[in-house]
Amino acid sequence: MNKAESTIRGLLAPAGIEINGPNPYDIQVNDPQFFQRLLSGGPLGLGETYMDGLWDCEALDVLIYKVLRADLEHTISPLKLLLPVIQAKLVNLQSSRRAFRIGEHHYDIGNELYKLMLDPRMTYTCGYWKDTDNLNDAQEAKLDLVCRKVGLEPGMRVLDIGCGWGSFAGFAAERYGVKVVGVTVSREQIELGQERYRDLDVDLRFQDYRDVNERFDRIISIGMFEHVGSKNYRTYMKVVENCLEDNGLFLLHTIGTNTKATAVDPWTNKYIFPGGMLPIPEQIDAAVNGTFIMEDLHNFGTHYDPTLMAWMANVDTHREELESLGYDQRFYRMWRYFLLSSAGSARARRNQLWQIVYSKKGLDGGYNPIR
Repeated sequence: MNKAESTIRGLLAPAGIEINGPNPYDIQVNDPQFFQRLLSGGPLGLGETYMDGLWDCEALDVLIYKVLRADLEHTISPLKLLLPVIQAKLVNLQSSRRAFRIGEHHYDIGNELYKLMLDPRMTYTCGYWKDTDNLNDAQEAKLDLVCRKVGLEPGMRVLDIGCGWGSFAGFAAERYGVKVVGVTVSREQIELGQERYRDLDVDLRFQDYRDVNERFDRIISIGMFEHVGSKNYRTYMKVVENCLEDNGLFLLHTIGTNTKATAVDPWTNKYIFPGGMLPIPEQIDAAVNGTFIMEDLHNFGTHYDPTLMAWMANVDTHREELESLGYDQRFYRMWRYFLLSSAGSARARRNQLWQIVYSKKGLDGGYNPIR
């Protein structure tokens, strides 16, 4: 056993993880290069060596859960992993000039992948699993929860910031009789969404949120704030303030985290969400200071775990079909690492899911929380 392997074994021991151990969450090493690459690469190296096939793990979600519960991700932090942090401090990685990069990198990799992975409405955000046990019902419940929280009524005009393929827009127009304008920075999403909802009062646009300058009765944003970046939080909230009628409501649905960060982890930043950033409550509070009043805060972050596991199950069910569409073995390993590590993180309570309802001046008599 060389020094690198001995070090890694020692680092994993507090989490109860063995190298080539008997448990489904143990790491099975296929190539001894794994040890040195993990030591030199830290979290980035862990993901890249998995993509390269240097190791396997049957229960990857449990492995990540145990690693995070034992705080092992802070054990190996080579200097080069500080680069994304330094870069985020100096540069606005989510500026209007860079706004469309995330669409090209993540959401435009093919609608067929997302059709096979997601529910029929293609809702690419956390489901609401209260009183249900399947993905389709969980996503319908989440969309309906949002509609009820902002009190949608027929004829209202609604803005959906980060509309994706239009799942909320279509649901709200169909079930609640509202008119919805949705904006996204993904061409693939816009093309499919416009086709899907051409018969409803839905207007989906390829547009950055900073370019919206109209008035709406309600504004919602589901799973887009993670791409805004802390340098732009205040700008984002001022756009919402400018577009929201004085008696309107705004619902923000976002993944959040427990400790302040300037970027997502290095592997996620490189392969999944370039420029992504998860907020903490203090950052959101500072962004809305003097602009909005918080009427309701709901954390159902534990619901992301079953959502991600359901997405992974769909990917596995359609794996041969995805391979025929050009999503090769390396992509599958990358995507599996993304989904299952995210599930493990949610399970370990490192990531949260917040729905926050805001008003401009406060509702007379207060807000009645809806769950």
